[in-house]
Amino acid sequence: MRQIYHAALNIVQLRRLLLLCIGILVGCANEREKLITIWTQMNPGERKVLKEMLEKFASEHPEGRALTEKGYKFRELFYETETIRTNFMIAALGGSGPELVYGPSDMVGPFEKLGVIQPLENLFEPAFLDSFITKPIPANTYLNGHLYQIGDQIGNHLCLVYNKALIDTPPKTMSELIEWGKTFTKDINRDGKPDQYALVWNYTEPYFFVPFIGGYGGIIMNEKAEPKLNSEATIKAAQLIKDLRDKYKIIPQECDYNTANTLFKEGKAAMIINGPWAWAGYKEVGINFGVAKIPMIDETGLYPAPMISPRGYSINVNTRGEKLEATCKLLKFLCSPEVMLEYTKRAGSIPARVEAYRDPVFQEDEILKGSFEQLSVGVAMPVVSEMRVIWDSMRPAYQAVLNGSKSPNEAAREMQNLAVQLIKEMKE
Repeated sequence: MRQIYHAALNIVQLRRLLLLCIGILVGCANEREKLITIWTQMNPGERKVLKEMLEKFASEHPEGRALTEKGYKFRELFYETETIRTNFMIAALGGSGPELVYGPSDMVGPFEKLGVIQPLENLFEPAFLDSFITKPIPANTYLNGHLYQIGDQIGNHLCLVYNKALIDTPPKTMSELIEWGKTFTKDINRDGKPDQYALVWNYTEPYFFVPFIGGYGGIIMNEKAEPKLNSEATIKAAQLIKDLRDKYKIIPQECDYNTANTLFKEGKAAMIINGPWAWAGYKEVGINFGVAKIPMIDETGLYPAPMISPRGYSINVNTRGEKLEATCKLLKFLCSPEVMLEYTKRAGSIPARVEAYRDPVFQEDEILKGSFEQLSVGVAMPVVSEMRVIWDSMRPAYQAVLNGSKSPNEAAREMQNLAVQLIKEMKE
């Protein structure tokens, strides 16, 4: 992971990687001049909506029909979040890649640093750009004075999701969670392992751990993009997660994303910490679920603060001429209020345009209300490239706490030292 990160931030190494991978990446180039491709890391439910919207653009939307008559076709390709970053940078540096790349705003920092996406402010009329929300977070992502991503949704944040068939009202504080969790978590078949859990989530990954640092009043990076990981908040948050597992025994001993999701879908976990990307899947399997804030930390009176960010579209720096005009028309359609609300209704996302954001669906939908409540205590995700360092610096030390090889104090110091070191190397 660390090697991948350094390669992704060093242009010389990326060019070497390009030469090594050219045989694989040749398929990334469009086979036909008038094929417009979107690389995305959307979940299956969202991808289904996207495919339908691409078909609608090509067959029903006036500008889409006009482009189709000229021979244009539109497609989407899926990549995992980490893969899409690296593959896009390599492909774009080599002069190929998709016309549009979709993902969270923290991708913008590395992309801008390498010059693989292009400024958008002069490609769209001001009235269109002014129609996007700016609070609670800006929907569109600017960096160094230029617009590099146009958002179709905001939030992209973790919440507490609960199965109403297993728990009527979710706990509001961590102490309530622990007390209730000790009664609900049970070894029903007496094999020495719990068969049902109070709470599950991908707690071994930094992104899913960071909200609890905020719950203890900490931050992971300041406004100058300097890491602030060696803090009392980091130490206490790490100890809390370990205690939930080892002392209170209300979460699984081992739990990655897929394990947590499966336990929740199968009714073996009353609650899960997950984001809106997962909700369509819960609806598909028939779970009657609610969404609420992650329980408050009693000691501080603060709620865990997940990272919040927009997700949206950036345009490949290699997209030019008539194809750029066609790509902009497609992007405008995909970021229309009508399309955004389709995602809202079917996938639970919070739309980025003012008109869609004010739709009555937000007063009518209980899940969206809960999501918005959690968003209100979240922290905006920095778009600087140093964020990649933060994630990679946290992972080994934090996981060492969970496996018992480091204390939370040791881990916090190690996270900070590694982050400082990697940021220094990144800037050299």
